[in-house]
Amino acid sequence: VQLQASGGGLVQAGDSLRLACVVSGGTASGFTMAWFRQAPEKEREFVAAIRENSGMKYYADSVKGRFTISRDSAKNTVSLQMNGLKPEDTAVYYCAARWPHTLRYYYADEYRMWGQGTLVTVSS
Repeated sequence: VQLQASGGGLVQAGDSLRLACVVSGGTASGFTMAWFRQAPEKEREFVAAIRENSGMKYYADSVKGRFTISRDSAKNTVSLQMNGLKPEDTAVYYCAARWPHTLRYYYADEYRMWGQGTLVTVSS
């Protein structure tokens, strides 16, 4: 399974961006898919996840109400719609996949499949 993330860029505070993660070699709906992010000199942190099959969604408190994770089965893609971006959202964003679902879905160590990362920079 390969994951290809895209959609990052340079935006101003308050703007929106949509990240996409295309899954190849597997079916997106068959995995728990997640987005993590890593800012300079910080640990990788959980952003959002969507559970395999059921599509139940999980969010970090820092992005709840601003970010939305979704899955498009026809395109075999998982997206992260980011609204109301803040400078503290600046990071490299990674998509990840695992099977089966785990209650530890918010731990990066639980994922073995990763995309290459896409940089999001939010200026104030």
